[in-house]
Parts: sequence; structure tokens; C-alpha cells
Amino acid sequence: MAVRVGVLGATGAVGQRLIELLDPHPDFEIAALTASDSSAGKQYRDVAKWRVDSPIPEDVAGMTVSATDPDEVSDDVDLIFSSLPSSVGAAVEPDFCEQGYVVSSNSSNARMADDVPLVIPEVNGDHLDLLEVQRDERGWDGALVKNPNCSTITFVPTLAALAEYGLETVHVATIQAVSGAGYDGVSSMEIIDNVIPYIGGEEEKLETESRKLLGSFDGASLELDDVEVGASCNRVPTIDGHLENIFVETTEDISPEEAAEAMRAYPSLSLRSSPDQLIEVFDAPDRPQPRLDRHVGNGMAIAAGGIRESTFGLQYNCLAHNTIRGAAGASVLNGELLLENGYL
Repeated sequence: MAVRVGVLGATGAVGQRLIELLDPHPDFEIAALTASDSSAGKQYRDVAKWRVDSPIPEDVAGMTVSATDPDEVSDDVDLIFSSLPSSVGAAVEPDFCEQGYVVSSNSSNARMADDVPLVIPEVNGDHLDLLEVQRDERGWDGALVKNPNCSTITFVPTLAALAEYGLETVHVATIQAVSGAGYDGVSSMEIIDNVIPYIGGEEEKLETESRKLLGSFDGASLELDDVEVGASCNRVPTIDGHLENIFVETTEDISPEEAAEAMRAYPSLSLRSSPDQLIEVFDAPDRPQPRLDRHVGNGMAIAAGGIRESTFGLQYNCLAHNTIRGAAGASVLNGELLLENGYL
């Protein structure tokens, strides 16, 4: 029997992508949609400006949207996917957890909280057991798990693949697509024929979330990794796909060939949304590219290439689809991990 799920913030960009991924999912059944009070009580088709490439699922289009309030969501829903703005998520996600809902959230609030697991399943799936600490400390019957920022998801798996060589310092420069800012995030007059070399709050997320994801969990508390991470974030006029330039200094020397092999060999998982190959490595020096490579692994894989030696150690590029692997797909994957580990 499929797990009944709800989507908070269902009319937004990530909410729509969640619906696209969840509607055909064999393990999940969409049973509740929430949005702002102005949309509550109306059919989804009438309040969602559908912008995903695939058609709006007919069974979802006719669903009635609820207010984003746990009292408005049926108590037979087992799992909540949240794509709320962080200010709204901070206010309402704890209410859902208090009332017994398990929440897999893409929202940025509480990602760095000591008792909230921030998870990329292939990298630190064991951190999910932090939920036991969370439930004890907060007295929740429900639980809250987060996936990281879309740019953090892009480069951290490649670092995890190189961790055996001893990560010391990482510099990352992101070249981020406009869809990462949402439909209303960047106006055409700002971004056409332009690059914006600053994205508010983004650099701090990459620098802190990466250390939590690579950190160690001893069953009671989580210790951040010692790696030093510096980030520079840039918005460019591509639609989807965050490209990143990475410079890594390691304790042990590592050749480009060894790095490529370590990335190719880094294991994926057997979860339904996991790609067969987590990191696809290109030999061509001009790959990956957003238009050509953002859909590797059905948008759930990381593409890497341009691996070479530099004066800063190892240098390479990586890319991920920011609204699939970097957002909605990451939340769905965490939902699958919750299901596999018996948290639902």
C-alpha cells in the first residue's frame, strides 16, 4: 500500500516539481496539497500557474487545496513534503511535527539546527538517526529532516568521493541558474545580458551546510567536518542547472586520474529515485554544461569534468539539475530513505 503524502507550498516552483515526481511514484500517493490562505478551498488547477515541462497530472489538478495548517490536513497522511519559503517553514513545520507528521523539507530554515538531520542519502544517510535525538529533545511524535541547498548538493558528493585523500580546503564558485530563485526571483531586466555576482545568503549556506553533511554522527551528537570551505555565488541567465568550479586542497596528493576514478566509483543507493551512477565523469575538458548535462541520471545525478591539477591543488567542474536533484528530487529521495528506515 502506498504511503499517503502531502505537499506544503504546492503551487510554487519546487512544489510543482514535487508533484511531477510524486504523482507516478509507486510508493507514494498524493493525498493533500496546501498553499496560501488565498488559494485554500480552490481546485489546484485554478490556483497553480503550472510551469513544469510535463502536463499537470489530471488527478492532482482537481484536488482541493488546503491552508498550510496541520489542522487542515487529514491525519491519515503519513509523510509531508515541504517546499515552503523559509520564513513560513520556520513557523509551521514544527507544528506539523508536533502533531505527528514526518516532514521531508526543502526549506532552508533549521538546516543547521543541532538535532535536525541535513541529509544527502548517498553521502550521510546515517545522520537520519539524529531523528531519535530530535524526538527525545523536542517531544515530537513526528520528525523533521532537511535536504541541503541546491548548490551544496551539487558539490558535496564530489567532495565525499575525495574524502579518503583528506580534505583540507575547498573553494567553490557557483554559476547558478535563474530557476534557483523561483519564478519571481530575478526579473528579465536584471538577468538578460548579465551576470549577478551575489546571491543573498547563499555563500554562507555552502560554507556551513557542506561541513555538516561531511561531519560525523556518533549516535548522540553530530560534529562538523574540519574542512575549510569558501564560496562565491553567481546568478547567470540559464534556466536550469547549477554549474560550479571547485578547487580542492587535500592532505595526500591526488592525480586527476585518481580523482576521476574515485568519483566514478562512489556508490549510489538502491532507493527508487537514486541514479544508477551518482557521479557521471566526463573526460572532455568543456563538460559538463547545463544545457547538455543537467538531465544526467534523470536529473538526479551529479556531472563532473574538467579535472586537472592547478596551483590550488585539484580543480574540476560539477553540475546538477537544481530543481530536481537540488530541490524536489532531494526531498523525495529523503522520503524514500525515511520509508526504508522505518520512520513512516
